[in-house]
Amino acid sequence: MPYSLAIFDLDGTLADSFPWFLRTINDVADRFNFRRVADDEIEELRHASTREILARLEVPLWKLPAIARHARRLKAEAAAEIPLFAGVETMLRTLAGNGVQLALVTSDSEANAREKLGESAALFAHFDCAASLFGKPAKFRRVVRRAGAEPSRVIAIGDEVRDIDAARVVGIACGAVCWGYAAPAALRALAPDHVFAQMDEIADVVCRTPKA
Repeated sequence: MPYSLAIFDLDGTLADSFPWFLRTINDVADRFNFRRVADDEIEELRHASTREILARLEVPLWKLPAIARHARRLKAEAAAEIPLFAGVETMLRTLAGNGVQLALVTSDSEANAREKLGESAALFAHFDCAASLFGKPAKFRRVVRRAGAEPSRVIAIGDEVRDIDAARVVGIACGAVCWGYAAPAALRALAPDHVFAQMDEIADVVCRTPKA
């Protein structure tokens, strides 16, 4: 198989949290005094990078830790409202059954992540959760090291531009899903190694035997 370790993002990749995010973001904006998101801005923001989104919403960087802590609390309270995408459990079982190590990297807490994943959490060998001053590249490096995997056989799968950027910093493959937070066109513009339009495509690619 081409990949021995698959590192997954959670929100927007495995968990369908975007509707919850849209219901919640303006309450958070009011609480932390940054600009509210208008309905007609949503699609434009899906084409922007994380840095561009923070700038447009006028979010001071020094507020990010407090905002992240508050968001984790809200997610914990709304865990029952945030389902996994259809086909996630089957896809994860297929990967694990084919000997692929699974890892989860998210800014959410591990407790929240395990609750969202339900029984599928047991399939994951590695968790690297909570916010990090050094961002996703540091988390990816830690997971690769703990898994004892060759970087050439590791893929990071996410739904945002920053997932692609972080994978490239670390020197691992990147896969982008089209059903999450970022617009598919924004992801395709960065030419990730793989673009997944449907959930079942992930197992096909990750477990595929290389051609002779």
